[in-house]
Amino acid sequence: MKFTKMQGTGNDYIYINCFDEAPPPNPSELSKRLSDRHFGVGSDGVIIISPSRVANIKMDIYNSDGTRAEICGNGLRCVGKYVYERDIFKSPELSVETLAGLKKLYLNISDGIVTSVRVNMGVPILKPAEIPAIADGDTFINQPLDVNGTIYYATAVSVGNPHCIIFTDSLDTINLAKLGSEIERSPVFPERTNVEFAEVMDDGSIRARVWERGVGETLACGTGASAVLVAAVLSGECGRSAKIVLRGGELFVEWDEQTGEVYMTGGAEFVFDGNI
Repeated sequence: MKFTKMQGTGNDYIYINCFDEAPPPNPSELSKRLSDRHFGVGSDGVIIISPSRVANIKMDIYNSDGTRAEICGNGLRCVGKYVYERDIFKSPELSVETLAGLKKLYLNISDGIVTSVRVNMGVPILKPAEIPAIADGDTFINQPLDVNGTIYYATAVSVGNPHCIIFTDSLDTINLAKLGSEIERSPVFPERTNVEFAEVMDDGSIRARVWERGVGETLACGTGASAVLVAAVLSGECGRSAKIVLRGGELFVEWDEQTGEVYMTGGAEFVFDGNI
């Protein structure tokens, strides 16, 4: 089976083209095996690209622990670059079917190369029951969250998948391996959650670190960056657009006041092709 490894701001996945390849019989186990960074190819998971009956392309995501993910913003950008440059769908605009619904991609192209991709991430979900999160009230904004006896003030948002965002003045001192794992599995989040700690900088940009549900700390997360911007706006931390600085690079995120939709823009890169 042929595969391609790609990365978007350091968030790396193994892509399988099921226009040319037969679908793997057990993608969950395959993702666990291939994602291992010592005994496998090494990645944050596996993304399967296949035909869709409702969109131009279908995208299925399996985390490195074998669980399925609803959506991945960095993965979406890589899918856009893949299908355009590998001549599967040759258009600067395309729709992608995901477990979180249809997503629209806008490709920036120069001399036949996709230099960046703008993704319509849709309207963020703020109702706790739909995120899902257990909370009183119609939203989960700056609410106290007990993590083993320590209180953090958190905002919960879904951008197709659940996120818990906590703002801090000292991002570099956060023990993300410990806190991320504990918050991911908090009973407040019945389907577990992705976790972002974020710090607003003097220039208006936002630094963030990401703990991905089913993966661990990653260099970047497109849905996470989108959720961070939404949480920052809701908390009065910034305006409706900002540069989100992640360990793997930068993304630009906007929250359109008229439509309520979030747009995320960034790059995507091929790493290598292989056979297994």
